[in-house]
Amino acid sequence: MPSTSVVRMVHGELFCASPHGPQLHPPAMAGEVRGPAWSQPLTQVAAGFYGVTINSSSGAMPTFRVGGIRLWDSGTLWSLLEPARNKFDWTILDRLVGSAHRANLPVLYTFGGTPQWAAPNAPLGPYPDGSRTAPPDDLKDWVRFVKAVATRYAGRIDAYEMWAFAPSPHFYTGDAATLARMTQQAAAVIRRADPAATLVCPSIGNLWEPASQQFLLDFAAAGGYQVCDAAGVKLAPQHDGDTPESLVRLAAVIDRTFHEAGVHPRLWSTGTVYRIPQDHKLDQAHAIAYAVRFYLIGMYVRYDRMYFYNWGGTKIPLVLQAVGGPPTAAAHAVDTLQRWLTGARITSCGHSSPDGLPAQVWQCQFVLDGAAGQGPVRAIVRWTESGTASMPADRGAGTLRFLDGRAMPAPQTLQITEQPVLITMQPGR
Repeated sequence: MPSTSVVRMVHGELFCASPHGPQLHPPAMAGEVRGPAWSQPLTQVAAGFYGVTINSSSGAMPTFRVGGIRLWDSGTLWSLLEPARNKFDWTILDRLVGSAHRANLPVLYTFGGTPQWAAPNAPLGPYPDGSRTAPPDDLKDWVRFVKAVATRYAGRIDAYEMWAFAPSPHFYTGDAATLARMTQQAAAVIRRADPAATLVCPSIGNLWEPASQQFLLDFAAAGGYQVCDAAGVKLAPQHDGDTPESLVRLAAVIDRTFHEAGVHPRLWSTGTVYRIPQDHKLDQAHAIAYAVRFYLIGMYVRYDRMYFYNWGGTKIPLVLQAVGGPPTAAAHAVDTLQRWLTGARITSCGHSSPDGLPAQVWQCQFVLDGAAGQGPVRAIVRWTESGTASMPADRGAGTLRFLDGRAMPAPQTLQITEQPVLITMQPGR
């Protein structure tokens, strides 16, 4: 596990997590707290932060800017790669890894989908290949498969997610102790085959629910998190129609659960909830706002990676790009956000009155590289959770940029909407 301290806000309290144990820094009494939710020294926003889950086996890759891809619902289940014991079919995974390499996109491979032959009496999963939701009857089959993948793709797959989703009647119905043992076995194999690979512990989902929180605690108690570089979670809306900002409350629950478990890993959000195809589709304006704010909220809660679900599919509320089609307006907006923040260092995030903002207004502050011959430039990305808010322009505000590519001198009064804007300060301000 990395030794760097992690600081997160949990229900308004700052937790400083380090290898030597958590330290609690309580705020002032309720109603007296002023300032951003958190602030920190300049920290680079990694290009790999902006991930998408590939929902296609075609080998096609996004044609707008993304920072990395995750392979799931892409024809790469264990059951498809090893349809019979020791009989492998690498056709699809070779195609996808090769395409990602040519596009210079780091790959997160996700394990899941126990073959029928490895657990014939286990419950069926949701896929037509007959894959099962339980661990294999003999964990030696698991170890052999992990070794085969890690050996074949050493140096080409950048990270491994040890299981797609747990606990879940659709993806994992085993117990936490067995999943921890599988994680430990897989980690040992991958470390030998590909020491540079990043290991992401199984993604725990539905963490709004006490049963999932307990599963996380049990996984931690069994030592599962001790062998990973990061932990996977599903930072996903609880209800159809929830805003991206609602994820901050879920992140607080997740952080509190990790704190109770006594572990403080780096966090990667790897997907959404099973019901996502049933949620209402978003119109273009709301899709633009949601897609961009999904990543901004990932920065707000200080996650290392955010993987949007999904790229390539169309049976979801928000489509970024269908296979073979052009990027949607939402995808172009995500591309614009990344262009805005190329090389950016984030310094703080906050919202509403504690951060000196109108109600419903959220923001994150950055330092950007200035033009040639100029020094760094302060910048703010600002938006509302709902509606429109008016506020005076920041002192020294220079340029106001919009997701559709427009730019203008910052007016004296800003109209902040659900679609984030970038406010850059005049050099030296």
